Amino acid sequence: MIRVNGKTLRRSPMGGWLGLMATVLLASRIAVAAGEGVFDVRAHGAAGDGKTLDTAAINKAVEACAQAGGGQVRFGPGRYLSATVNLKSQVTLYLEPGAVLVGAPDPNSYQHPTLPDFMPEARWGKWHRALILADGLEDIGIAGGGTIDGNKVFDPRGEERMRGPHTFVFVNCRNVTVRDVSFVDSANYAIFFQISDQVDIRNVKFIGGWDGVHWRGAPERPCRDVSVTNCRFYTGDDSIAGRYWENTVISDCIINSSCNGIRLIGPATHLIIRDCLFYGPGVQPHRTSNRYNMLAGINLQPGAWDATQGELDDVLISDVTMHNVTTPFHFMMKPGNTAGRITVTRASATGVYRAACSVESWAGAPFKNVTFRDVDIEFEGGGAPDTAPREVKAPGVDARPLPAWGFYARNVEKLTFEDVRLTCTQPDRRPVMICEDVNDLTLDAVRFPQHEGVPNPVVLEDVERVRHDRMTTRPSQ
Repeated sequence: MIRVNGKTLRRSPMGGWLGLMATVLLASRIAVAAGEGVFDVRAHGAAGDGKTLDTAAINKAVEACAQAGGGQVRFGPGRYLSATVNLKSQVTLYLEPGAVLVGAPDPNSYQHPTLPDFMPEARWGKWHRALILADGLEDIGIAGGGTIDGNKVFDPRGEERMRGPHTFVFVNCRNVTVRDVSFVDSANYAIFFQISDQVDIRNVKFIGGWDGVHWRGAPERPCRDVSVTNCRFYTGDDSIAGRYWENTVISDCIINSSCNGIRLIGPATHLIIRDCLFYGPGVQPHRTSNRYNMLAGINLQPGAWDATQGELDDVLISDVTMHNVTTPFHFMMKPGNTAGRITVTRASATGVYRAACSVESWAGAPFKNVTFRDVDIEFEGGGAPDTAPREVKAPGVDARPLPAWGFYARNVEKLTFEDVRLTCTQPDRRPVMICEDVNDLTLDAVRFPQHEGVPNPVVLEDVERVRHDRMTTRPSQ
């Protein structure tokens, strides 16, 4: 159940979460029309002139709303300068079009939550500072057509000697909705949450800053039931990132980044990524390096940043389009992690400019079952055998050049390619595919150009079983 404007709503038995959200919006509109459960920040002393510090007035309105049983804290058009806003259960911040919540310039004026000791991030303290903060709450939200401006509140004593507070941080929360707002110029992540469930982020725009949406669970406590839908990302760092996810849907998003599109740095189960457009170069600069090129479209790399333990399983990536990325798909895992089924279907990419797609386990366990089906990828090509070392070493945190230009696989139990088309805009004298230590390889309707000087375009090393059908090559143009 969820409370809106002081009233308890129950989940629709027919419509699920979609039906629930429609009910929530309808109830909100009715309450606004009736003037019930709405607490205007100006009525509690906020100036909204972009100069006066409105922190106390905004928090006073939030407290009054919570004391009344919940509802909306409303921001009319104006610029509201504030440090940390402490959200309460059953309270939604509603920013009308023309309303801007602006981060106060002093990085030391922001508060942070206290994480439970079992979280690896608990020791990081002020790194969790937030413009909007929620800790241990239920039924909270941010909505409306307004803007939340992180104001680039950089901190010379913060991470990388520049990162300041995140924009919206919530920890150990349930039933969280973010809709229809814009996040701009976040001083760190725009939305950052941990060990929280039932999170719906919908029709939200992210411009600048570091990560757009970043969430983390813990080894025994994943974040559950998260959806990021119909959002637009124009971020300097990874658009979507995190680890320890369970039941996640990312769909119908436009993803533009000067780093990775989606970067998973730990385990996840029951993950769906569908109907998304990824493209580079980034519109906004990568704040740390001031570059604009986009890296991998989808980067699944448990354990790449620091040690993680758990399974990556039941992943479906479908109907995705990419352009100008280093590589469309970089799947890799380090020791402590396992991987089950990953399926990529109906995917296309053009302008791939640095690395082959890869599925590579550097853990003791192999990837168990990976399928690429109905995939069409165009690489820039132009490589020679000496453009990448023949001996492949474990990657760092990003995709890197490989001795094949199309696909590289290492330590995979079952690997299937069905109806896969690979092309190059320039001839490439490296093999199109290298598979090492694969138990069961299927090549069905795989098509690629035969470039001059490449006598063996498909290199198989320690591959136990190979099934191939309708694998065709064609002379390069």
